[in-house]
Amino acid sequence: MTLSEARQKLQKYGQEHLLKYYEELSAGEQEALLEQIQATDMEVLRECSHRGELSNRGEFTPLYAMQIPEIEKNRESFTAVGVKAIQFGQVGAVLLAGGMGTRLGSENPKGMFNVGLTRELYIFECIIGNLLDVVRMTDTWIHLFVMTSEKNHEATVRFLTEHDFFHYREEYVHFFTQEMAAATDFEGKIYLETKGRLSTSPNGNGGWFVSMKKAGLLELVRREGIQWLNVFAVDNVLQRIADPCFIGATISRNCAVGAKVVKKNAPDERVGVICLEDGRPSIVEYYELTDEMAEARDEHGDPAYYFGVILNYLFKVEELERIWQKKLPLHVVEKKIPYLNEQGELVKPQEPNGCKYENLVLDMIHQMPSCLPFEVVREKEFAPIKNMTGIDSVESARKLLQENGVKL
Repeated sequence: MTLSEARQKLQKYGQEHLLKYYEELSAGEQEALLEQIQATDMEVLRECSHRGELSNRGEFTPLYAMQIPEIEKNRESFTAVGVKAIQFGQVGAVLLAGGMGTRLGSENPKGMFNVGLTRELYIFECIIGNLLDVVRMTDTWIHLFVMTSEKNHEATVRFLTEHDFFHYREEYVHFFTQEMAAATDFEGKIYLETKGRLSTSPNGNGGWFVSMKKAGLLELVRREGIQWLNVFAVDNVLQRIADPCFIGATISRNCAVGAKVVKKNAPDERVGVICLEDGRPSIVEYYELTDEMAEARDEHGDPAYYFGVILNYLFKVEELERIWQKKLPLHVVEKKIPYLNEQGELVKPQEPNGCKYENLVLDMIHQMPSCLPFEVVREKEFAPIKNMTGIDSVESARKLLQENGVKL
């Protein structure tokens, strides 16, 4: 993009201030700024005036979940279907690994965090080890797509390469970077984080498919005949990936998406709950649960909104392509955004001062015609790492790893 073309684009969207320091930049910095302006989707900024409107949700009703007794009764047949799909090359895995280990006291990507006590045992190593269990079981290598971020891409690729991908075959590992969205003030004006760089943030956990598509990896998915993508987050060291039983159950029940879930351990546990919204699959966030919903019971006397999602989903690729032909809802979230003030000084606000723009997985689920919530044993498949100590921490994850026979 030339300077003239950049000026035209910025004028169209009222963002001319982004070139305020252009003449002070080096040639390389100027080129990088023009590239960023070219790549930035400024149409979404019109949504700034609608922030908060997407909080008006539809009517929630409970959604049947396949629980452990039913799963165990059908485990053999479900597993056979899942193994067949894997061996036919129909299943891929997508690791959402764009986060940093800041809350763990680390400046590295979260997946590089060492959870070992007497030996090195990294989060990435735990996850790849879990996937290797399925590779050995099925005698089939599964394509693993790793989503990084601008901040951690180089470090992630370097780390996994240096560790020989923890014995995973390199030709089956594909990296892509999550798309970024501009961050603005409350009037929709994009902030500068430096004189030569727009302020941006990742486009939300629902942005993985469009990021993968823009990276050209959908061509590989089609070429390899991959029909299902198992999407999961980096911070759960116990989760089972490309689980044949889960895959087989989702296929056998003819569902467009499967969602691994656990029974909530407390009514106020901070997890989203799988449900129906206006008759379609959806997720109600923990802070959206009303007292009436929390007290509702099913025919067995159990809570009607009982099953929390653990960010492990199996999507049918055909349905993903269908929903991305139309726009997903855009969530405009108020955040604290560091920015350059009028004097060109960096300011780190103490209160929300602007908006970030995100797509969320719950909206992808809500676009699907059907969903199978699939219960797993919490102690065997849910060990999220959010903090160093306390609930959902390095401390609690280590305890669960040891209980599952993992040497730390």
